[in-house]
Amino acid sequence: MVTQAVVRQPGRIALPAIPVLAAGSARAALMTADGEVRIVPPEQAQMLLHNKPAMVCHAPYARARLGLDALIAYDVLELFAFVHPATFCVPTPAGLAKALSLEAPQTLEDQPFTLMEAAQTLLADLQREPRTGPKSDPLEIARVMGLQGKGWVWTPYICKALGEEYDPAMPVIAKAALNVWKHMPEWAEQAPPPPPSHQPVSEAEARERLASLLTRDSENRTAQGDYAAAISAAFTPRDDEDDTHIVLAEAGTGVGKTLGYLAPASVWTDKNDGAVWIATYTKALQRQIDRELDRLYPEPAIKNRRVAVRKGRENYLCLLNLDEMTAGAALAKDIRQMVAAGLMARWAERSRDGDLQGGDFPGWLTSLIDFKYSTALADRRGECIFSACDHYHRCFVERSIRKSHHASIVVANHAVVMSQAALAVPGDPLPQRYIFDEGHHLFEAADSAFAAHLTGTETHDVRRWIRGPEAGPRTRARGLRSRVEDIIAGDKEAEADLEAILHHAGCLPAFGWLKRLKDRKPDGAAEEFLGHVAQQVMARAEDRDSPYSLETPVRPLSKGVTESAATLLARLRELQKPMVRLTARLRDRLAEQADTLDSDSRRRIESVAASLQRRSMHNIAAWIGMLETLAVPQGDINFVDWMEVERIEGQALDIGLYRHYADPMKPFAAVMKPHIHGMAITSATLRDATGDEAEDWRVARERTGMDHMRTEPREFAALSPYDYAAQTRIFVINDVRKDEMKQVAAAYRELFRASGGGALGLFTAISRLRAVHAQIAKPLEESGLPLYAQHIDGIDTGTLVDIFRDDVHACLLGTDAVRDGIDVPGESLRLLVYDRMPWPRPTILHKARREAFGKKRYDELITRLKLRQAYGRLVRRADDRGVFVMMDSALPSRMESAFPPGVKIERTGLADALAQIKIFLG
Repeated sequence: MVTQAVVRQPGRIALPAIPVLAAGSARAALMTADGEVRIVPPEQAQMLLHNKPAMVCHAPYARARLGLDALIAYDVLELFAFVHPATFCVPTPAGLAKALSLEAPQTLEDQPFTLMEAAQTLLADLQREPRTGPKSDPLEIARVMGLQGKGWVWTPYICKALGEEYDPAMPVIAKAALNVWKHMPEWAEQAPPPPPSHQPVSEAEARERLASLLTRDSENRTAQGDYAAAISAAFTPRDDEDDTHIVLAEAGTGVGKTLGYLAPASVWTDKNDGAVWIATYTKALQRQIDRELDRLYPEPAIKNRRVAVRKGRENYLCLLNLDEMTAGAALAKDIRQMVAAGLMARWAERSRDGDLQGGDFPGWLTSLIDFKYSTALADRRGECIFSACDHYHRCFVERSIRKSHHASIVVANHAVVMSQAALAVPGDPLPQRYIFDEGHHLFEAADSAFAAHLTGTETHDVRRWIRGPEAGPRTRARGLRSRVEDIIAGDKEAEADLEAILHHAGCLPAFGWLKRLKDRKPDGAAEEFLGHVAQQVMARAEDRDSPYSLETPVRPLSKGVTESAATLLARLRELQKPMVRLTARLRDRLAEQADTLDSDSRRRIESVAASLQRRSMHNIAAWIGMLETLAVPQGDINFVDWMEVERIEGQALDIGLYRHYADPMKPFAAVMKPHIHGMAITSATLRDATGDEAEDWRVARERTGMDHMRTEPREFAALSPYDYAAQTRIFVINDVRKDEMKQVAAAYRELFRASGGGALGLFTAISRLRAVHAQIAKPLEESGLPLYAQHIDGIDTGTLVDIFRDDVHACLLGTDAVRDGIDVPGESLRLLVYDRMPWPRPTILHKARREAFGKKRYDELITRLKLRQAYGRLVRRADDRGVFVMMDSALPSRMESAFPPGVKIERTGLADALAQIKIFLG
């Protein structure tokens, strides 16, 4: 069908004379080379574009939507990433238009024109980029990416825009062109900061600082002032070493808790010249806190000095990894490696902090250039060689660590805070004041931080760290010998320990371990043990043919597990002993050669010693403890142990023995208690919602570890100022069978149509999400409602939320990860539909915790929390309106307390709900 025919207007910069494609679920808009726009079904688009070039936005998404096996894509998003690296952009034609200040497309037919205009604008923007000074040359990088005519399709057009004709035969030197790190600033050491003072923060000071942070047009929030005053108690000086000041503060949505706790925190840092660490659970909240800190420090230079963001090492780009990738790109068989090398080099040079997870790195870029050429360039396996690295003094991680030592406000995450406290040794200068936002996730974060997994993946990583890559893909990874042999040269005992470590590491799984286990050909003590674990799981687990992970209790042990566990236990003890000795020898050297070691050598020795200690006294020690427990008939009551074959869509990914604390808040309290002076734990859903205030606060103390802190926290609650009864509606649909997926899909379709989009569908199982998506994507698009889905569109969750937020007519399907990470104020989220009651999955771990925390009560508090969190996403501002729909008629009346008092809950049929939703949302 031809909807319009428009001849392109000649632009200042030539574009490729190829079709321009905008892909939807049910149809595609295709503008031919002569300017005609045609609306065609996916099947016709496949035929027209088979092995042919086309200009698109997000090539992997377009291929998936149209079912194309191959597409020679001129991806405008790649061009955007080159021209405007480290700049936010929603990866849609409308998102490109907004980022480039162009007119947004109103219909699918408009999108090809938008893509063409965006490409012209980007090339024009590149012309205006200064090409002088200490920075890389985009022309040289583009030439390298062209790979002598076999690489990046945009190279000729970039060269033309920059005033030169592209000559594929012209020799280029990739390493010189991509050596962007030579232009990066080096960090410098500073003297350690002095300990902070201990001046208190009064309630009046907290209120006064809050008032200074609020703009004149801010709402008058009495509750916010009360909240800030309550948080100030966490900054009271201690009178004795057990006098820890803790505040549990629940602040309903709209109270303004971020500025509420920043006010007293900033007063304390000003008065005491110390640091307050703010820990979050989600990247979305980290970004929100960073924006709010602009109010506290409006001058960018001052904010840069006073604020630091701390994440785990695995979040940041490793410059040595980038160096290795770019050096090998010219000879790589995969041309994407050279394209990725250029785009990553451009981003690295412009990035504020090198953060690959939630910083200024566009999440959609990973799906364009492949994980291994982008986010995998972080140090994910503990392979950092520290001061032995050529890029050490420009390292993003080292810069962030040093910056945090001198910052006033450090924004971190729960995992970093717990890891830092757990790995600390006496004398480490740990922070004394913390604020844990998203405190309802503390239990979950601690559960992950203090767990131990004796699995194939974990044990192989330790072997790889010790011995280096022995087989498999070539990497720059270096083993322990390369890290320490020059440090210990001449020390016979240390050299003997090193050789013993290398020898005994042979008991751990080598590359290809999973295939060998599938073939029943294990090699070494660990693989023998894992093989018997897999046999026990497969023999006893229920529903073995399901695509999901399988698990089984540890006891009774099979004979094979018993014997192989004893052998592996002996081998791990033999490995641990020389690791402990070598760690001690390295630390002794720091003391013995204090007068001769330069700073870089000291740091290198310290880092290797710390890495050895972490693996020997945490990883290996935990595995030894797990294996020792296997010989105890009743196990250890503090832990929950089980065996599991981890699978995704039926494919085994890992096998092993798993151990989690029955109550993970016990180790959390143990590592935090020794050094904290004050701590505030806050959330909009900190308490349970049974209606019994004493019971609800008891649950808050239980879930935040206060039962193990030996201190009585101050408890404070501020209710949301929003009128939920007027701003929201809740419907429980009672005439749709939740086990009939056709009925469920039809209900989702009509609910999303009734709201006109702005709808989020939450699912308790990926299989149910897929089944619904397959049936509603096309009819929704035909109604003008684009549908996006986690686990289907091949786009990371954060980017999906960005796309959803950007289009008030969009619909999104997802699971718990979407519910936890979404913050969409305004009209873009006005309907939320749950497919069924989100009861906890009956895993072995859940069963044990259910016994420990009150059985039915535990099930219900977990489920209430999920319902409260989901419902709370609907109203983020005073003028928001939203509808919550539960598709499960079995919502117990006792669970209705999860919702705010006064909100009417209507149990009704689908047709009646649809009529009321249309009226309510207009």
